[in-house]
Amino acid sequence: MTRIRSWAGSLSRQFALAVAIVVAPVLLALIGFGLLMVVSGHDVTVVAAIVLGAGVIAVVAAKLLAAGILKDVHAVRDGLTAVGRGERDVVIETRARDELGELAEAGNAMIARLRAEEAMRDQSDAARRNLVAAVSHDLRTPITSLRLLAEAVGDDIVDEQTRRGYLARIRTHIDALSSLIDDLFELSRLEAGDIRWTLERVPLGELVGETVAAMRVQAEVKGVAVSAEVPEALRPARANPEKLQRVLFNLIQNAIRHTPADGSVVVRAAPVADAIEVEVADTGDGIAPEERDRVFTAFYRGGADAARTSAGAGLGLAVSRAIVEAHGGRIWLADAARGTTVRFSLPVAG
Repeated sequence: MTRIRSWAGSLSRQFALAVAIVVAPVLLALIGFGLLMVVSGHDVTVVAAIVLGAGVIAVVAAKLLAAGILKDVHAVRDGLTAVGRGERDVVIETRARDELGELAEAGNAMIARLRAEEAMRDQSDAARRNLVAAVSHDLRTPITSLRLLAEAVGDDIVDEQTRRGYLARIRTHIDALSSLIDDLFELSRLEAGDIRWTLERVPLGELVGETVAAMRVQAEVKGVAVSAEVPEALRPARANPEKLQRVLFNLIQNAIRHTPADGSVVVRAAPVADAIEVEVADTGDGIAPEERDRVFTAFYRGGADAARTSAGAGLGLAVSRAIVEAHGGRIWLADAARGTTVRFSLPVAG
């Protein structure tokens, strides 16, 4: 059968051959019956003509049927060929409601998956390039400064007081580099799902109070008031206290940095359904609406300090997001009449 199909070639010829295979035996049987039996030649001729006419009609019908099927087959073929050339906006359209229609639907689903996967790959590649560029920038500046400062320290012309000042600046740059490396390592581990934390019952009133007290000195230097508003009866959260405190440090530090003198930063916590929501609200300039969806992206610094980490590497909010999501919560920018309010949720301890 495979050889016959191969010899016949196109589908239209295969349909015609199939009709001939069906009609020819009937015609031969009729002629043989007429020769062997006592039937008039006229009757045999009439029946043979009818059979031949039916065969011709069947061949024409087969060609018409084959034309419709071939059109759908060509549509599937052309669509898949276009996909093979790299096109991803292809839609395979057929009139069939049978297996060919199912094949076309499967092809369209495959094309949609390819389009989505390639879009994700392109986004990933773009993010990787942006990450490399951002890291390169954030490394180049302090390394250049360190080189110049080291050369100045090694210069015998510099007096002792200036040398001590240079050494202090070197330590500042080293601390910044160390913080950048720690944040990158932490973010990569979190996004890879490499989490080895122990979750505990964390009294938020105590943890928030300790964190605010630790940040108060930095706030007072800028003339910003920092306070905490956490109900005493608030149920504990299920979290890792060190990681949760890091989130608070990042958010409070960002809020202080972007709040002008005589402004304020308030940390609040309240129960919401089966979770606890914590917010850090400041009275700064706020964030532009078109940039709110991207502030938790690593290294994003759109607009005027849109990522609210202009003095850092732009990783604070990205790390905070990853930590909160690893706890099963979420973090977002809440609506605020003034300034910026960052809010995140945590599960309640059982």
